[in-house]
Amino acid sequence: MARMMGLKTNCIRMDSKLVDLLLDPAAVPAKVRDHVAECEGCRGELEKLQATMALLDGWEAPEPSPYFLTRLGARMREEREAAPAGWLNRMRARYAYGPRTHVRPLAAMALTVVLLVGGGAYLDLNNWTQPSQTANGAAVVHDLQTLENNAQVLDTLENLTTTDNGD
Repeated sequence: MARMMGLKTNCIRMDSKLVDLLLDPAAVPAKVRDHVAECEGCRGELEKLQATMALLDGWEAPEPSPYFLTRLGARMREEREAAPAGWLNRMRARYAYGPRTHVRPLAAMALTVVLLVGGGAYLDLNNWTQPSQTANGAAVVHDLQTLENNAQVLDTLENLTTTDNGD
């Protein structure tokens, strides 16, 4: 049972390697070739892929008609010149058969508006002033400055008392 589960796990990972084995068998590791030789399911898949590739190799694409582009251009002109019934059909025809250049400026303008509105909303949601950090930083600086001033005052008083006692 454990061997079957191990093979099933390997078979799941084998799908992409079967294509490599089909296209370039020399580049595929020996472990993959050994698995395909042992596993009936993977061997069957490889045979199906080989049969599909053989069919595709034998298939020839039909030659297009030499008048295809001429007929397509005439049909497009007919559709463009025909007056569609209803305002919805007219709008659909305008966008389907009309020039695409009128869409680009509208798309650029819409993108600009979206970016401006989105950026404004982002700036509004993220308050750029952060008073909690500046207040804490200012308090620490203020305390250090006070301690330094107190030390200077104490040094001055000590100097005064030593000069008074020494005279």
